[in-house]
Amino acid sequence: EDCVFLELTAGPADADRAQDIEAEMEEVCDLIAWDDEVRVVVIKFQGEIPCPLAEQVAGLKQPVIAAIDGDAVGLGLELALACDIRIATEGASFGLPQIRFGQLPANGGTQRLPRLVGRGRAMEMILTGRMLDTEEALRIGLINRAVAHNRLWPEAVGLAREMATKSPLALSYAKEAVYSGMDLTLSQGLTMEMDLYFLLFSTRDRVEGITAFREKRKPKFEGI
Repeated sequence: EDCVFLELTAGPADADRAQDIEAEMEEVCDLIAWDDEVRVVVIKFQGEIPCPLAEQVAGLKQPVIAAIDGDAVGLGLELALACDIRIATEGASFGLPQIRFGQLPANGGTQRLPRLVGRGRAMEMILTGRMLDTEEALRIGLINRAVAHNRLWPEAVGLAREMATKSPLALSYAKEAVYSGMDLTLSQGLTMEMDLYFLLFSTRDRVEGITAFREKRKPKFEGI
């Protein structure tokens, strides 16, 4: 299967199972990471989740789409931030309220949020614990799309299927270029980008892509 679809149903009431849930997610992500047949991952969840799961997801080489069914709060938003694309339902709320309880976001929130929406907006959200509605989240780039509740899953699946038609090597390298480049100078990032570009030159997928374009047909990428 070129796409993997995960649904996280655990909520705050499942806090007593937190360690088991973390272990299960880590095992699933390890299997996905080593499966060259998997090109795209979709994770559906809602609200506050009972344990930190962001780092397991962030380590995947495949693109990950978050399908946010309702609010994304605290650890739930931190999980969403660890994904590459976020699709949410209309009328949802988003926030990192940990500051209200004398804590701070500690599952990547203080690092990933400013990289996504900018330092000023991130500081306001983190230091006040203020919640954002869907409209504002969409406007500042916290989420990519906002859809009606009954369109969430079809939208996420459709996007995953579209991405899965691309070369898995190109998807992985493009993701690596974006994330790794954020920690480099522009000059270093451009060098890394070109290195990854030339690595793709030696792949069959590149040949297939060019051949399919010339023959005016859809390419059949194999990930080699």
